[in-house]
Amino acid sequence: MNLSMQVATLFLLAIPIACISWTITHEEVFREPREFCVEKSKICERWYKRKFFYLFICEFCFSHYVTAFFLFITNYKLLFDDWRGYLIGGFALVWVANQYMSLFNRLRLDIKSEKIETQIKEKIVSGD
Repeated sequence: MNLSMQVATLFLLAIPIACISWTITHEEVFREPREFCVEKSKICERWYKRKFFYLFICEFCFSHYVTAFFLFITNYKLLFDDWRGYLIGGFALVWVANQYMSLFNRLRLDIKSEKIETQIKEKIVSGD
């Protein structure tokens, strides 16, 4: 695969990685398992157990595992055709996926902020 195709694949493959990582670590559908992991990440006696459960509540941490899965199923490599390509491709995918998640989070905050401003303005206009 030529370099331009590798880069295009990098940006496209990071989309489902970001989507899965964000959904599991933030969205309501996984709230109960996430709350369980939050609790375990705080109360487990052994540090490695706390870290294990933390992996499921941190989108950055979890994106590494999702990326490893996608590297396995897609055989994606960046720059090199050997193990180095997996290593570089893996970290590049994590980085791009986390940029997507940061952008998504920022957009959600902006939308929420605009919604609150609108509600405040509506209350002012209605005289409540």
